[in-house]
Amino acid sequence: MKRRVLFVCTANSARSLMAEALLRYMAGDRFEVASAGTEPSRPHPLAIQVLQEAGIPTDGLYSKPLAEVQGQYWDYVITLCEKAARECTLVASGAQQIAWDFPDPAETNRHATFALTLKELKERIGLFTLVHEKETGLKQASYNPVTIFKAMGDELRLAALMLIKDQEKLCVCELTEAFEVSQPKVSRHLASLRDAGLVETERRGQWVYYYLNPGLPEWVARILDETARNNVELIEQPLARLQTMADRPVVHCP
Repeated sequence: MKRRVLFVCTANSARSLMAEALLRYMAGDRFEVASAGTEPSRPHPLAIQVLQEAGIPTDGLYSKPLAEVQGQYWDYVITLCEKAARECTLVASGAQQIAWDFPDPAETNRHATFALTLKELKERIGLFTLVHEKETGLKQASYNPVTIFKAMGDELRLAALMLIKDQEKLCVCELTEAFEVSQPKVSRHLASLRDAGLVETERRGQWVYYYLNPGLPEWVARILDETARNNVELIEQPLARLQTMADRPVVHCP
């Protein structure tokens, strides 16, 4: 399952765009990545040039405001300057915030400076992916029973899992309404379920939907089926609140 990473700097014209392209190129099989700016402008020509010279695809790169990504689920929000670190704290309250501080190469407007920034970003991102691989590389495939039962051992997590199973797909705002708890709390519990390999995510427009991992081992799927069948009271009240939710998002099939 891919982790979602958002890079943020001021203009979203150089550092964060280069970081987005680098992570997608280096580990796009493990990460879903985007970037945004607190005061977005447009991609700097030298940023695009040094990426292309390094053989890194630049298709689809564009500068965007934080508002375009706010409200989406992110596992990591990585800021690349102090200004962005101060201004993006509310972008994704459930995400792990990481602050990197790279000088803005646009201030010199020199090819050599952009090339150096790209090199330093590549080294930092390489370390980031290595640490992530060590922390989570085997967790999803192993389905250790202790990990599974620990994930389901919290009442809210178990009820959320049962509600997702019942409704097939739910977004954070729906679960927040159903359980009458804060968005950060829901996001933290969903992250635990995702870390255990019980749920996966799918983005549709501005919404990120959670659904049961279709690759669950038979023994895990059987436990979920039995739990749902014999404990309907777990989701009675949340389901009632969900069914009366105003302006509920609608999942549109592709």
